[in-house]
Amino acid sequence: MAYKLNQSDIFDFASSGNYETRQKGDELEFRYCPYCGGGSHKDEWTFAVNLDSGAFKCLRASCDHQGHFVELCRDFEYRLEYDQPKIYRQLPQKRPETRNEAVEYMKSRGISEAVTRRFNITVQKEHPNVLVFPFYDETGKLMFIKYRKTDFKRGIDKNKEWSEKDTMPILFGMDQCKGFDRLIITEGQIDSLSVIESGIENAVSVPTGANGFTWFSYNYHWITQFREIIVFGDCEHGAVTLFDGLSARLPQEVIVKCVRQIDYLGEKDANDILRNYGPKAIQYCIDHAEIPALNNVKQLADVKNVDINKIDKIRTGIVDLDKCIRGMAMGQLVVLTGKRGEGKSTLMSQIVGEALDQQKNVFVYSGELADYHFKHWLDLQLAGNRYILDRQDQFKENDYYIADDVLDKISLWYRNRAYIYDNNYITDGSEFETLPETVEKAIQKYNVELICIDNLMTAMEKVQEQTNLYLAQSNFVGQLKAIAMKYSVVIILVVHPRKSNANDTADDNDLIAGSADITNKADIVLRFGRCDPEKYDCDGLIKVTKNRIMGTLRTTNDDAVHVKYDRRSRRISGITEFEQHEKVYGWEKLLADDQKAAYTEGPEQTERKKTAQKAAQKTSSKKKQDSETPPAFVEEIDELPF
Repeated sequence: MAYKLNQSDIFDFASSGNYETRQKGDELEFRYCPYCGGGSHKDEWTFAVNLDSGAFKCLRASCDHQGHFVELCRDFEYRLEYDQPKIYRQLPQKRPETRNEAVEYMKSRGISEAVTRRFNITVQKEHPNVLVFPFYDETGKLMFIKYRKTDFKRGIDKNKEWSEKDTMPILFGMDQCKGFDRLIITEGQIDSLSVIESGIENAVSVPTGANGFTWFSYNYHWITQFREIIVFGDCEHGAVTLFDGLSARLPQEVIVKCVRQIDYLGEKDANDILRNYGPKAIQYCIDHAEIPALNNVKQLADVKNVDINKIDKIRTGIVDLDKCIRGMAMGQLVVLTGKRGEGKSTLMSQIVGEALDQQKNVFVYSGELADYHFKHWLDLQLAGNRYILDRQDQFKENDYYIADDVLDKISLWYRNRAYIYDNNYITDGSEFETLPETVEKAIQKYNVELICIDNLMTAMEKVQEQTNLYLAQSNFVGQLKAIAMKYSVVIILVVHPRKSNANDTADDNDLIAGSADITNKADIVLRFGRCDPEKYDCDGLIKVTKNRIMGTLRTTNDDAVHVKYDRRSRRISGITEFEQHEKVYGWEKLLADDQKAAYTEGPEQTERKKTAQKAAQKTSSKKKQDSETPPAFVEEIDELPF
């Protein structure tokens, strides 16, 4: 006989595999796909089973498992009753006689003789060490029987509990419940009887343990009539059993509360609480049960008041831009885009220099430039025109360099504060580490506060699974945003714009190539490009097309941040800064006064060149001398002065 879909089977499958689920509309979503487990990135909620049709699918492109629920059960060896309808045995309808052995054992568990007899608890005639729990439905009909070995020995006995074969599983104690005001559900029968013993009525227990919900479909109509349900499961491994599985199955209009973990007083279940602390402790558990707070949800009133203007930020160094965005706040993801070759990487590099000047450690991933190329570019920006020299070569144009002594001072200034991804690092393939994982480790190990990734497409080469590029991009950017928030750092991601027609004048975030989630997940989106020199007295425009915290945008050519570009130093400056003075970075304090004077005394480039060459020769001579004499700082220090 063909299988007929039963929603309870879907819930039971999830429960049997201990899968974490949530119901959204007509679908049951799984936190992790049973097939791929979420992949290397542990992608969440990509797998769902439709409760009406039984169709399932994993949205991860590299997995893409899909089919019918029957196939899912087959793949994970979960048995469905579809060959023939389930037929349960009809049990003799008589109340068993409560024997003294049952009374004595139940007394040892804190349950009185009156309660034991009321619920018809007994023992097997031939085996007085086997306790018998009869399960009656709400009409008083015997439907299920469960057995428990009272002298169970672990490692010797095969089973501690078992049930009568082919009997319909229902809740224990249904026939004793009165009205539909409040229902307490426990995991074990002795636990529900412990609640009854404490003077609280309408207590039932499940037939086959916390993960067995085969009873649910048979008791659904009855249980959903109660105004309120309190779960009093076993408290173990930092959670209360039954609650997640039951609350996921019940309709939203049913109030489901749970006994607070703190009220278990360090005990495992209701019976332990009764025996060690008495009935009042059980009553306290019930009276203070509550709807558990979601781990990822909190009271808005409990959120700390934060003055946005006082949040720690990294300034870009371009005054007009910083006025607009108020600097890049820690925890933000900044997307920087613009046409190829118009200065995105240059602006990013300059922000790196600004962050270093603000005493922030930085980590850079440059997928398009060699590490020495990026360093040269940054060093030119940090040095500035006062320390940049021109090689006199008729065959070379714009051949700029920096004297060795200045380079030494610049490198010393950002040593142990600036880090770059090693593109030459090659693993043996056994341990693949994604770029977000490297970023997270750099933050932890080097106290990095600014991360710059240039650019998205080359960074995505570090992602193994790219069958669905847009999904991979969304996941990648989502990881970066999560890292920024988790560690309170700023991450700048350089992204290419999509190819557009010459007549495309749109200035919105849709111009960015790739998934729409790139800009959706960003806090700030900056668009940098050149401008028409006949219309504007500047070299470039920075547009602010998204500004999550402050809300102020600069989206047109007229209101964009106008900047100047200096070819020699590669510096990008706002109009105000360009007109006032050249930026002085902290590394210059490391220069000796006489060296500094030598670079600044002559206004002409030729004079700077001559002076710098002399300084370079001096440095070269000193390096040779140093190579012959061990430096003083390698001597072992016996005692620290603090």
